Amino acid sequence: MSSRPDTAARQLEAVLFDMDGTLLDSEKIWDVALDDLATWLGGELSTRARERMVGSSLARSIAILHADLDIDADPETSGAYLTERTAELFRTDLTWKPGARELLAEVHAAGVPAALVTSTHRRLTEIALDVIGRDNFATSVCGDEVGHPKPHAEPYLTAAARLGVRPARAVVIEDSPLGIASGEAAGCVVVAVPSEVRIEPAPTRTVVDSLAALTVERLDELVRAGARP
Repeated sequence: MSSRPDTAARQLEAVLFDMDGTLLDSEKIWDVALDDLATWLGGELSTRARERMVGSSLARSIAILHADLDIDADPETSGAYLTERTAELFRTDLTWKPGARELLAEVHAAGVPAALVTSTHRRLTEIALDVIGRDNFATSVCGDEVGHPKPHAEPYLTAAARLGVRPARAVVIEDSPLGIASGEAAGCVVVAVPSEVRIEPAPTRTVVDSLAALTVERLDELVRAGARP
């Protein structure tokens, strides 16, 4: 069992969690849904295009897919197909990433406010919340609820504002380059947990292999150190 700093001395004010690929091993579900969409449109999605979609908004993902297939298809029709197919898979095949359940439980037990900040739309996020638990989060921000999705700072700034915390005292936990860029742009402390895409080390982030390596005490240390490993 990990020790945790005295609450009065803690500088960590909130933890802002990404969802797909961070808390849930759901990027594989998106792989299936995107491949099915590409097949439905008469093509095959390239690996390079799929990697560019990780952590992206629905609109951006559809634009990348259409460009990759070199077709002029209706974005709304493709988006509706992808959402329906993903919803089917979310209801049957969502699993935790290693250490995710335990870290969420520790954050909750420590009384540290948490937010879910995802590029996924609200409809699909609500299905996922049945797995990861609504009570674990004081608020959630979805991709269709912001004017500028990741990599813009707006999603994480919105979450911090809702929680009433300072971005520099909030830790963002992400797996994708777009999400990491969003957290960094918001001025948060960023922890990267690579999933489907390699994440390069940088002074503005701490890279760990698994959520199992993180505790509330470790997150508080990172806030104190300004996110430097």
